[in-house]
Amino acid sequence: MNISNPALRSERLSASTDALHQHLHTLVAAAAPFASRENFGRFAQMQYRFQSEIEPLYRRGSLQALLPGLEARSRRKAVAADLADLGVALADVGSSQAVVSDHAALGWLFVSEGSTLGAAILLKRAEALGLSASFGARYLAPSAEGRARHWKAFVETIDGLPLTAEQDAEVLAGADAAFRRFAGLFSETFGLRAAA
Repeated sequence: MNISNPALRSERLSASTDALHQHLHTLVAAAAPFASRENFGRFAQMQYRFQSEIEPLYRRGSLQALLPGLEARSRRKAVAADLADLGVALADVGSSQAVVSDHAALGWLFVSEGSTLGAAILLKRAEALGLSASFGARYLAPSAEGRARHWKAFVETIDGLPLTAEQDAEVLAGADAAFRRFAGLFSETFGLRAAA
């Protein structure tokens, strides 16, 4: 049975993770990742860990069938190049999130892809450190089609998937887990307190 809730799936995902999203903003403010290149390097290492953990999702054939162009959206290589620019070692990578179901994976991808919108502000802050979309902050660069169009295409696909209520709940749980993992990595990297 398809979901009868009139709200778009993307709206439900945003609403259900809003508190975690706000907590993440608090962590970022406390860590001051743009206070210095050293701090930014730690921030990029954390991003590399997260992107590496979810990289298998971008390469999963069943997800590529649902989300055309998915593999090209991966930012793992870009952040690895940024770390090389900064002279920072690649971070140790934890366990892969490849074991999650396709529906939960959609939630993880929603969180990762959603971060590309906020990356516009982060890129401006990185530029104050002498970094750019071609040096040290590539993973914050917009796609060739632009941030808004890139995100809109992704969201329209997510919203249009015919999922059951149970599958939709998996997507929401996946987004929650992704935010918690990202906050956990951030807290671990900067020695802060993550969400409960």
